[in-house]
Amino acid sequence: MIRLVFLLVLAGVASAGCTVNEIVVAEETELVVAESPVDESRLLDIGIVEFQAGIPEDNDPDKTGVFEEIRNAETKYLAYHLKNTLQGTGHWGAVRVIPSREAFTDVIVTGAIRKSDGEFVELDITAADAAGRQWFSRTYETQTGMTSYSDRRDRRRDPYQKIFNDIANDLHEFVGQLPPKQLQQTRQISELKFFEDMSPLAFDGYLGEDDQGIVTLVRLPAENDPAVARLRQIRERDRLVVDTLNEHYANFYYGISMPYRNWRKTARQESINYRQVKRSARLQTLVGVVVLAGSLAMDTDGSSSRSRRVKSGLQYMGISEGMNRIVGGIQRAGEANIHIDAIAELSESFGAEAAPMVVSVEGQERRLTGTATAQYEGWRRLLKEIYEAETGFSQSIEVGAPARSTSRSPESQ
Repeated sequence: MIRLVFLLVLAGVASAGCTVNEIVVAEETELVVAESPVDESRLLDIGIVEFQAGIPEDNDPDKTGVFEEIRNAETKYLAYHLKNTLQGTGHWGAVRVIPSREAFTDVIVTGAIRKSDGEFVELDITAADAAGRQWFSRTYETQTGMTSYSDRRDRRRDPYQKIFNDIANDLHEFVGQLPPKQLQQTRQISELKFFEDMSPLAFDGYLGEDDQGIVTLVRLPAENDPAVARLRQIRERDRLVVDTLNEHYANFYYGISMPYRNWRKTARQESINYRQVKRSARLQTLVGVVVLAGSLAMDTDGSSSRSRRVKSGLQYMGISEGMNRIVGGIQRAGEANIHIDAIAELSESFGAEAAPMVVSVEGQERRLTGTATAQYEGWRRLLKEIYEAETGFSQSIEVGAPARSTSRSPESQ
């Protein structure tokens, strides 16, 4: 009898333990910001390519928790937030999100999303310069905390802000170790690569390549060469189109900021609930089995009828409690699947709000539509056609800037 009472008490303790909530305090990294304006000769332009989604080929969202609509939206959202973080440090020239590596710039940052579920995020980041030198390739990860989505938090800080600060600080540390001559050559190489792409015959032989595949400067064109001045004008037009595409990235970023924040907040809580429910279900089922087994094995024989009635009553209580806990454990395991369904429903509604943007170039007879990559590829084809037609860009090419979304920005939320 004492053993059965002990088992019933254990069951009560287990029930109380199942309600304990996880408390996680998110780690933070302080962003290194320039205390004074950086010499312009040390400023490099950065292009951040849309991140790779990292969706498994045989992805099953119910098992992996990776929903295609959300992950594809994150490839743009996270890249644009990294742009904002880098731009705010004062250590760089122009920082842009670029649809592909074909947008020639001094430094290229690429990334792949390995995990992102509102609670955990893990990114593979690679940085390289125009010469093809790989600066570093690292994995960044963090876990959000219970206050990461608080209404009282600093809204300028993304729940994943730690990894963005880590990336920015690593880039700053690396470039700070480079000699001024290498920085200058990096800018010259990125410019000459653009010239060579636009006019291969005229600029053939200016760049070379060493045994390791690193691009080197062979010679520089004369500063008074009319072709150089002309191509620099063309490059400014190219940058203008990339800047316009960044306005569309901004529209996308600010437009989905609220639903994306709400999805991450809910998904994080659902993930925690899921773990707690699964843990609770396992514990509850285990306790039920133990109590049931102990009750069934209980000896109800006794020397008196009163003793037998007491033991039989306790055995009945034990069997009932054990069965209830086993059934309860099964029910809680089913409840965990309901949380997964809730995440899937949120993903579908989020995907509907993350529609792609459309860009148009005024002054031309064609529109650039589709994804940012398709738009930029269309623009580069148009750019080369104009150059080959010997227009010389005598007339200004106007690029239509999109209207900013009326959705509230993260800073004003």
